[in-house]
This record gives sequence, structure tokens and C-alpha cells, in this order.
Amino acid sequence: MLLSLGGYAGQQYEVKGKVTDAKTKTALSAVVVINVETNARTATDRDGNYQIQVTSGKTTLEFRSLGYITQRVKVKGNSTMDIRMVQDNRTLEEVVVVGYGKVAKRNTAFTANASTALAGQASGIYIRGGYIPEQSQESYQKIKENKFINPMKEPLSTFAADVDAASYSNVRRFINAGSLPDKDAVRVEEMINYFQYQVAGPKNGDPVNIVTELTKAPWNDAHQLMRVTLKAKDIPRDQLKASNLVFLIDVSGSMMGAGRLPLVKSSLKMLVDQLRDIDRVAIVTYAGSAGVKLESTSGSQKMKIKTAIDELEAGGSTAGAAGIRKAYEIARQNLVKGGNNRIILASDGDFNVGENSDESMEELISKESKSGVFLTVLGYGMGNLKDSKMEILADKGHGNYAYIDNISEARKAMVTEFGGTLFTVAKDVKIQVEFNPNYVQAYRLVGYENRLLEAEDFNNDQKMGGDMGVGHVVTALYEIVPVGVNSEMVGTVDPLKYQQNSTKYIEVKGNGELATVKFRYKEPDGEKSKLQQHVVQAKVTELNKVSEDLRFATAVAELGLLLRESDFKQQANFDRLIARAKAAKGTDNEGYRAEFIRMAENARDLSKAKL
Repeated sequence: MLLSLGGYAGQQYEVKGKVTDAKTKTALSAVVVINVETNARTATDRDGNYQIQVTSGKTTLEFRSLGYITQRVKVKGNSTMDIRMVQDNRTLEEVVVVGYGKVAKRNTAFTANASTALAGQASGIYIRGGYIPEQSQESYQKIKENKFINPMKEPLSTFAADVDAASYSNVRRFINAGSLPDKDAVRVEEMINYFQYQVAGPKNGDPVNIVTELTKAPWNDAHQLMRVTLKAKDIPRDQLKASNLVFLIDVSGSMMGAGRLPLVKSSLKMLVDQLRDIDRVAIVTYAGSAGVKLESTSGSQKMKIKTAIDELEAGGSTAGAAGIRKAYEIARQNLVKGGNNRIILASDGDFNVGENSDESMEELISKESKSGVFLTVLGYGMGNLKDSKMEILADKGHGNYAYIDNISEARKAMVTEFGGTLFTVAKDVKIQVEFNPNYVQAYRLVGYENRLLEAEDFNNDQKMGGDMGVGHVVTALYEIVPVGVNSEMVGTVDPLKYQQNSTKYIEVKGNGELATVKFRYKEPDGEKSKLQQHVVQAKVTELNKVSEDLRFATAVAELGLLLRESDFKQQANFDRLIARAKAAKGTDNEGYRAEFIRMAENARDLSKAKL
């Protein structure tokens, strides 16, 4: 594979290894690893492991760490390079330590731009210009897992459709770096929805089609697993509406270094290549304040747009609220009536100037989203990723959230799934499932904990749902305890004292209906929702006879349960899910399913090492 990085082209491959202290043999975390030829950077994880792309025969890697002598090592075709670093007993005159306040000491070895970047920086350490974020700064919304529910008490399960897939790529980033992810970084529904599934599109002009399947739960053979999948309509690219885009780019100091602003630039330039002459792009940046880097420009002027992107440099604090306001202002000024009006925010979510609480940002986005401008959020960086804020912005902004951890993921979001990422075909999509207690003793929605709605919200058009883009597929899995099965997953309560204890089912003889699935949606520019529904028959198909898609989705869900150390993982097993994923890989032109299998194998080995 030929890549071009900073004008340097050649045969690329990956080098990985472990960095340790030469004397104590202990692993060194947060060591900056630099490809000297391309200036690509990464950092070792908490176990001292690193991986970085190099060019065959011509690469020198530099290893930097606070308190250690910097090393340069030539790569001579090696795919594994373990490094032992020697402590530097000299004074730390060349080290600058930066917190959220002022710079403690300025080193004259810094360039002017690097020196300016230090003020108001996110907490971290700079070694001759290299930024090492503290890993503990990452934040995730706490997840309280869905429990099994008795349909006699709560027959309706209601939630907003979620096409976000950020959790999967973030989990992959952890595992590829040699560590297991934070439990709350694992959102099972986003892992499932990372993949495309072969589902028939809607007919008769409908924007969405419903598909369901019922099989046995692979982690508990006595339980059942029901699949509910929505497939949005496909639209040829040349028939997509004209776009009015605003790139809102975080150029604060926390975006310095590999995996941040350089990757943002590469990602957005891929997107620019997809634009047509009828599309327009403006660029808004924010650091200490917000500014307009490029006024709205025709997609025909690709070099002008790319040049503006290339000129971006990181430095300063993070005035995220000001940037968001400015981006919406520019988008409204260039609004295309009936077109695709969208802001694309690229950031690590580290807002530390102005309105920075999740609640304040939520209120701001909710207000601005009423303008008809949608929001796509692209998360970047490791060590200080504010996942909780990024997800809130996307949910409240009628948009989607993706985490971009490498150039392949950027290509997936910007090229392969271009339509789904940027063009909405149905907004405020809500799903409501009614379970028949004649067949269902208890049910549990797998994932979607932060997308749950009250039953009455389903018919309330003022309550927001999720949004689906061109060709998007949304899948939800329900684990079901059938009537007559004794399961330790189903809790019991004592008989009620002050009201009647009703245990009678509403008998509907011979109807065979396990559940009814309903969903509501609005047209992208509509305010009144439309309703569709689908009946699921109580006919169970053996797991080895259901679609490849469902078998693969169950493997992804099972990995999520294991990574979360879920209270409901039951007999979940790495080896079985990996075997099932291999058997159900099917057509995998982009290699995403094969990558999942490798990731699951790595997660299995990491879990064993943890014991």
C-alpha cells in the first residue's frame, strides 16, 4: 500500500514494540515515539507498548521521555523493536511542564509557534515540542446497564435510534495500544452498529425498512435473542442534495501531536475530494477565540480549501462554545433551503474556556439545532478525549458521532460511508417494542442505555430521537427469557399487600406474536412524525441457520459484554464468539470484519494476561 505523508512516499508497514527502563526493566508509559522522516507521532501506553507506521528501509524512530536520554534508532526492516531507555541524571532545564494555568518555564529551544501553544494548554508534558497527555484525563459517561424487565409490568421498551459508532473505534484504539478499555467506553450498541449489514432497502417511497429475526442467545442457550434492524434508503451520490458545510476545527493546544490536528487535516481533505461543484465549505477554527479561516467556498475550488486546511496550526486554550456559535452563524448565512446544511466538528472535546459543562453545551446545541443545521462530530486524540461531551453534542445536534483513531477510520467515515455520515434521510427516529407476555417472561435491551425514552415520548413529536443518514443500518438486540424457563437473571418480589397481584396474561390464542415493533420518524425538514410497524412471530430459528449478519452481530455484542465485564454476560466466551465471527465474516471487501476478529483475539489475550 502506498501512502503519502507530508510529501514523503514509500512502502509502509507497522513497527511495534515495548519501551522499558534499561536499569529497572519496568515499562515506561507516555514515551513519545516519532517517525523522524514523516514527523508522525505516537506514545506508549500504560504497559509501555507502542505501534507506528514506518517507511521501508528509510525510517529513523526517535524515543523521548521526561528524565531519560532521547534515543534515535534506525529501522532496518524490523517489525518489532523493543527499546531500553537510560535515565538522564542531568538537570531538567530542557523540560517544560504545563497545566491548565500559566507556563512554569519556557525553553528557548521551542519554536515561536510551539511556545505560543503552551499557554492555557490542557494538562500534559512537553519535551522539546512533544506533547504527552495524561491518560487519566479521558472522560466517559457512566453506564448503568439495562436490566431484565417483566412485560406484565412494563410491556413497552422505547428508545431513540443511534447510528453512532465512536465506541467501537475507541475500543479498538485501546486494544491496539495493548490495554483493555475503560468499561464505560464500551457502548455495545455502537460496537454492533459500526458494521454494515446486508439488509434490503425500503420500498414504496419509505425512508426506512424494518427487518427482524429471532434465535437463541449464544451466551445462554435457554434464552432467546431478537434482532431489530432499520435500513435507511440509499441515494446515488449524484442525486444527493447540495451541501452547505462548515468545518469547525479545534486548533487549541490539546490538538497538538499525532492522532490530533494532523489526522484532522488528512480526514477533512479526504472529504473535500468527495465534494461536487454545487457543494460549499467554510472553515471556522477555535482556540482562545473563534475565527473564520475560510469563507464559504465552492467545492470546485478544492485546492483553495485544502490549502486553508494545511495552514492550520495548534495552540492556545479551547473556546468551544464561541466556535460552535460562530459555525452556526456561518451555516445560517449560507443556508441552502431544502439542502444539506451541516457543521462538521473535529475536536477532542476538551472545552476549557467559556461554557464547558455538559449541561451548558447541551443547551447551546439544542437551541442552535432548531435552525435546520445538523451536526456531525468527529472525535480525535488519546489521553484527554472527552467522549461524554462529544456524544452529547452529536445527540442534541441532530447528528452522528464518530471517533477517528487512524487514517483508515477517516476513510471509512469520509469516503466509504460518505452519504450516511453527512446526509440525513430520517430524523427523530424512535423505536418502541411491545412484548407479548404469553411468550415473554422477561426482556432486556442490549445497550442503548443513554438513548432510553419514556413510553409516552414515542408519540410526542417534541421529544428528540436519533437521525439516520443515507444507507445507514441501525440494529438493536433484545435478550428474552421465554415463558416457562427458570432463569437466575429474572428477579422476584414478594406479593403486594395493598393492591391486587395480577399474574394473568392477556390470552390471544394462536396469534403467535412475540412482539410488535413500531418506529416513528420525521422527514429531514419535517416537524410531524410518521409511523411504521412490524410484527415479530414467536418462531425461533437455530443460531447456525440465521443470517450471517445476525451471527456476526451476536459476536460483536458478546465481545462488548465481556469487555464491559457485564453483569449479564452469563456464559459469554471469547473463543466461541471468535469462531462464530470467523464463520459469519461473509463478504468483507473493506476488511472491517477481519479486523474485528483480530481485535477480539487480542482482547482475549489481554484478558488472560490480566488474570
